[in-house]
Parts: sequence; C-alpha cells; structure tokens
Amino acid sequence: MTTIRLTVAQALVRFLAEQWSERDGVEQRLIEGCIGIFGHGNVAGIGQALAERGAGLGDPLPYYLARNEQAMVHTAAGFAKTRNRLSTFACTTSIGPGATNMVTGAALATINRLPVLLLPGDIFATRAAGVVLQELEDPRSYDVSVNDCLRPVSRFFDRVNRPEQLPSALMAAMRVLTDPAETGAVTLALPQDVQVEAHDWPAELFERRVWHVARPVPDSAAVARAVEAIKKSRRPLIVAGGGVVYSEAWEELAAFAAAHGVPVGETQAGKGVLPHDHPCALGSIGHTGTAAANAMAREADLVIGVGTRYTDFTTASRTLFGDARFVNLNVTAFDAAKHAAVMLVGDAREGLALLDLDGWRADPAWTSRAAELSRDWQERVSALYAGEALTQPAVLGVLNDVAGRDGVVVNAAGSMPGDLHKLWRASDPKAYHVEYGFSCMGYEIAGGLGVKMAAPEREVFVLVGDGSYLMMAQEIATAVQEGIKLVVVLVDNNGFASIGGLSESVGARRLGTSYRMRSSSGGLDGDRLPVDLAANAASLGADVLRACDLTSLRAALLKAREATATTVVHVETVPGPGPDTTAWWDVPTAEVSADPAPREKYDQAKRAQRPYL
Repeated sequence: MTTIRLTVAQALVRFLAEQWSERDGVEQRLIEGCIGIFGHGNVAGIGQALAERGAGLGDPLPYYLARNEQAMVHTAAGFAKTRNRLSTFACTTSIGPGATNMVTGAALATINRLPVLLLPGDIFATRAAGVVLQELEDPRSYDVSVNDCLRPVSRFFDRVNRPEQLPSALMAAMRVLTDPAETGAVTLALPQDVQVEAHDWPAELFERRVWHVARPVPDSAAVARAVEAIKKSRRPLIVAGGGVVYSEAWEELAAFAAAHGVPVGETQAGKGVLPHDHPCALGSIGHTGTAAANAMAREADLVIGVGTRYTDFTTASRTLFGDARFVNLNVTAFDAAKHAAVMLVGDAREGLALLDLDGWRADPAWTSRAAELSRDWQERVSALYAGEALTQPAVLGVLNDVAGRDGVVVNAAGSMPGDLHKLWRASDPKAYHVEYGFSCMGYEIAGGLGVKMAAPEREVFVLVGDGSYLMMAQEIATAVQEGIKLVVVLVDNNGFASIGGLSESVGARRLGTSYRMRSSSGGLDGDRLPVDLAANAASLGADVLRACDLTSLRAALLKAREATATTVVHVETVPGPGPDTTAWWDVPTAEVSADPAPREKYDQAKRAQRPYL
C-alpha cells in the first residue's frame, strides 16, 4: 500500500481539497475554501498546512481571513444556502473563545439545515502540558473542553485524539454535510498536539472523491394515500418552504399549482418560489404573512406542505389552519410527520412529479377567491411602497425597485424580516435571502458576504438595522480586503424597534429598546446616543453615502449599485404605517401585571391553538 507522510493538519487540508458533491450530473467542490482566524490552538497545525500549500485564491482550498469567528460561520452558511447546500466552507479557530464564538453560528446553520464544517483547535490530547491556556479544566472529567459546547448544535461532532481516527471522522463528516435530511453544522475538534503529529496515510485518502446528493423518492403507497387525500379536498392550500428552493423544484411547484388551481403561501425560506404575480401566488403565510394567504389558510380543508418544517411563525403558533388536514412532502421524515399528516418522505421535485391527480382541480370558486385576495394585497403593497415619508415600507419599495431582477436582499432580524416577507416582490427564489430560522442579529453583513461569494454575478443588498449592525459589522473589513462588493443598506431607527413594539404589547413598556443616554431619573430615557454609524462604516473601509429622503435614497442606491467597491447607504427611518399583521404569535405574557389587558388578549388568542393530534 502506498503511503504519504503528513501531519494530521496537512492530511486534513489535502483531503478537503479533493471533495466534490454531485446532483443531477453536475459536480462542484464541496469545500470551496477555508475561513479562519489563527491562534495558538491552530496556527502550528491547520495554519502551517494551509501556508505550506500556498493558500492563495488559486489554491484548491483558498484561505480567507475573517474578523469574528461567529461571523465566519455565518458567511459559510450564507454561501451554502445560496448554493442550495451543495457547497460550503470550512471554518477554523483556535481553542478557547475563538471556538466558543462559533457556537452561535453553528446553531444558526443547524437550525436552518445548512452544511458548514467547523475545525476548532482543542486542548492537548496527551495532557502532557496541562493546564493549557484556555483549558476549561472540568473537575468531572479530563476529556471535556470548551468545544463540547458545540455538541448540541452540531449534526455531527467528533474529537480526533489520534491520527488513526482522522479518516473515519472525515468520511462521517462529509456524509452528513451532503445528506439533505441530516445536514447542518459538522464539528471536528482537533487537539493542537495531534494537528502537528506525523502519520503515514494511505494515498487513496487523498484521491478525488465525489459525494452524490440523493433525490429520495416517496414510497408508492404513501403517494397513493396523498393523492386520495388531495382529491377529497375542495379548498386545498400549498405551504411552500425552503425544501422547494434547495430541491430546485420551483418550476414543478408552479406547474402543479396552476394545473390544479391550488393557491400557494410561502414561508420565509420558501419566499420567491412563485413570482408575486403568478395566478396562484398568495405571498407570505403565517404571523408575517399577507392578509390574502392567512385568510385562505383559515378556510382551507387541506394543507399540502412542501419542504416546510412548520415553524411557529408559519402556523401562527398553531392557530392559523383551522380544521384542515395535512399532506406533507419533505426529505426529512421528522418534518413530514408533523401535524398528524399523510407523510411523503422524499425530495420535493421528485415528490411533486409523482402526484398524478388525473385532472382533478380545486373548487373553481376557491381558486378565483385566492386570485382576488392576492390582487387586493398587491394593491396594498403598492400603496405602502408609494409613501412619501422615510417609513420602512417606503424604503423597501425604493430598494425593491433598484435591486431589479439580478438583486438579492439579505436580512435576518428585527422588524424588517416581517415587512420583507409581506412586501418584497422577489424576482426568483434566490433574490430573497432572509435568515429566519434563528433570526440572528449580526448575520446580515457576514451572511451577505457568503451570498456574494456564492453568486458573484448578482448584486447583493444587505439590509441591516442599527441594532444588528452594532452587534457585528466587522466583516465589512473582510469584504474590503477581498475586493468583494456589497451594498449595505444601514437602516437607523435608534434602537430595537421590533422588540420595542412587542415589548409594549406584552406590558414591558419598551424597556431597554431605545438607544438613549441614561437620564437624571436613572432610566435609559435621556438624549439620543451621539453615535455615527455611517462614520463607523467608513472607518472599516467602506464607501459611505447618506440619504435624507426618498429621492436621495434612490440616488444613493443607484450609485452604490454601479460602484465596484463595498458601499454603505445610511438612512434614518421615521415611524409610519406598515403592513398589517393578521395572525398571532405566542409570546407568553405575565399573568399578574398592573395592566391586565395584554394578558387578557393573550388568553383569548391562546384558545385558538390546535394540538394537531
């Protein structure tokens, strides 16, 4: 057997450079590069291995320097989502705070079912140099390190304590990364002494390896049960989720809906699977849904879930779908089984193709009513977009227009995901990128960087509020360093506007939601903070444009679109009317309060919850 003598880190780097994924006959690199920050726990191992290979952009495993470990995982997740989970990045950090910083990013990736590979350094496997700097020193066990925080938020976790363990760990990691039903964050913890240890590796470990991403087909008996349930319905409704996008099944979904007259509501992850003017398109559904979709949801007798995991926002905390029954098509059995549904476990595109309904159509009156409600909603959107003041909907209207057909809007947290879900007119499924599984403040700029790296031909518009910006703006410097152009629309409303409104509704009186100086009374209700976020963005290397009204906003966005460098457009919004919320969200409210009204409203809404048993 031919062997090659390398360190564990060198073997790891060489292996990753030879991994490919394939679906529908198209191959792409599975690991497009390595994003990292080096410390004592990985610089002599993975750092040395990357440096020895050159690690330039021309290298099979190029290296990118990030500014924050959480952010690098967000970048990898944004990249993977844009590439339909067929490619991702490896992320490496030292042991200690670098590793634990990745926990939030790992949680986001796993909750959103996005493949990312995490390679944190770890404490010495030999324990010869204890107590090591940044070692947890758990008195219950010597085999615990801070990296164990990553276990519950990883789909696969392994600690490579011996060189001989690396091949099996790598193969398991690649399997999970390419499994559409199991994917998420994958963590290989690498003790710093093991990283630099030499071993004779079988040469076949470094051969080009292709991982075939399956399109599982639902069981024929299950298909028959689903067809029977659909044919019995008169008022069916499709709920389209992210699985439609990752399966690239949007054409099949559009054809199915049109052929059978079934209206379609979209989750956050499924937004854009139908053009907003498609005859069956109802737009967004759930707590952040349109009035059209939610009205139809309440009257539907059957819900056909395609690639959705039914979050509480989608179901309005289980109050939206009345007495409807469910047929669920999902690649994951766990999700297909939800709501006591007729289960179709399989790929969205393959499953839709198997649903032969033999000319069946929904009640014509039902289909016609859906189209009418959709038209009414679009008129509402146009009215909100046409506002003259710098309200958030008016800002979105200008941005939607400037973004055009090749634009991608990126967002994650605050009030904007709700407004975007209801209002944004997406040109295609990849024009809308809102992370709402974890709704992680700080995702936007780092995630937008990953989107642009995955789709350099598109204009990426990162929409970020001031609260989220202050949590994680550092990757502007990374974008500038790499010459990766983003348009960052920084919406400044002086605090946490979304939570402010929620706080008021549950009786918490907007406590801690405004950016104000502490006043003489002791509260955070003094003057506005003297913070200049536009100047901060400029200090990170971005070009900055300031907008003071809708006319100057449009001019700034058009200029930023034509620019070749990362540009931040700063705009301060004003309060104003927004799209109505027509569905509930379960936010537990104090049973005892000086103001009993919030709890009374909560108790009344709670009565409509359905157990789905």
